[in-house]
Amino acid sequence: MEHASSTREIPTHGKVPCHVAIIMDGNGRWARQRHLPRIAGHKRGVEAVRATVKACAERGVQFLTLFAFSSENWRRPAEEVSLLMQLFRGALTQEVAKLDRNGIRLRVVGDLSRFDVRIRDLVEEGERRTAHNQRLTLTIAANYGGRWDILQALSRLTREHPDAVAKGISEEALAAYLSMDYAPEPDLFIRTGGEQRLSNFLLWQLAYTELHFTDTLWPDFDARALDQAIDSYRQRERRFGRTSDQVDEAERAQARVAGGAHTPQKMA
Repeated sequence: MEHASSTREIPTHGKVPCHVAIIMDGNGRWARQRHLPRIAGHKRGVEAVRATVKACAERGVQFLTLFAFSSENWRRPAEEVSLLMQLFRGALTQEVAKLDRNGIRLRVVGDLSRFDVRIRDLVEEGERRTAHNQRLTLTIAANYGGRWDILQALSRLTREHPDAVAKGISEEALAAYLSMDYAPEPDLFIRTGGEQRLSNFLLWQLAYTELHFTDTLWPDFDARALDQAIDSYRQRERRFGRTSDQVDEAERAQARVAGGAHTPQKMA
């Protein structure tokens, strides 16, 4: 499926963002505030993931991308990394059937070569089992980095097309090799926990995304916090480098093409 790039044309958008991307920050601080071990925050964070997936599906969001483990997170203490891997394996084992039952497709992006065989097998099985679902695509970014994504895309492109550099590489050509080429660029980016940076997440794809930062720690993020972020998104005028008049005309054209509203389903 091809999706419009915000640097080339005005992509379709509405009151509900088509694609929401989230950096889930604050698990450790949530645990520290309660005098609990850091892993308790990560476990509570998994519950917040469930709630957010449910809320996005019910509101008609079509793509949800969660930054679960960055390529820099390997620098954390070995014990914490090991526990995070256990949580990842557990989530893949326990959640895929529910995702499938609710029409949600699972994708995992990142350099999976550093994960053990069991995790890689679970990822492959989860993606295969849910591949037919179309209600919501849930992408987990694991051992992912935005710079890695651009470099691997460039490497694959030049490997398959050795003369690409000499001929000149277009945005469209490179974008086709990015790990999330199947999804439109995010409309709304959310970072919890109070920090205000991208932390090497979807650097290419976030070029024209609306950014929303909240002090809410990830384990406390819920449907209400999601609605606040979406309300903030609705207040923005997304011009993508154009004038307001150009955007208004594009929106009128999109409305004529759409011809009707999507009615979100309730999640089982």
